[in-house]
Amino acid sequence: MFAVISVGGKQYKVAKDDVFSVEKMDLKAGGEIKIDRVLLAKEGNSTHIGSPYLKGSHVICAVIRQEREAKVIAFKYKKRKSEKKKIGHRRDVTVLKVKEIEIAKGDK
Repeated sequence: MFAVISVGGKQYKVAKDDVFSVEKMDLKAGGEIKIDRVLLAKEGNSTHIGSPYLKGSHVICAVIRQEREAKVIAFKYKKRKSEKKKIGHRRDVTVLKVKEIEIAKGDK
């Protein structure tokens, strides 16, 4: 079973016990979050598609930690102009682990 959820303006395909990182959320490590923006869910041979979300369906995730991703370097260079610019960026993320996927029965 897997589900496609929407968190922070991005979509993620998740299954039970998956660990994934999302844009920083104001949550404490060790807590839980209930994500009810489920776009699609597949369970065995049946597929449930929301319009835009599945009513009554949700994904429960445990908050593992808050962290920063590895640095991404943006290097800009213009030839024959003696122009160079090096910029680094680290994104703040929240790491979540899927505990449970609940799909409302009778929704198709």
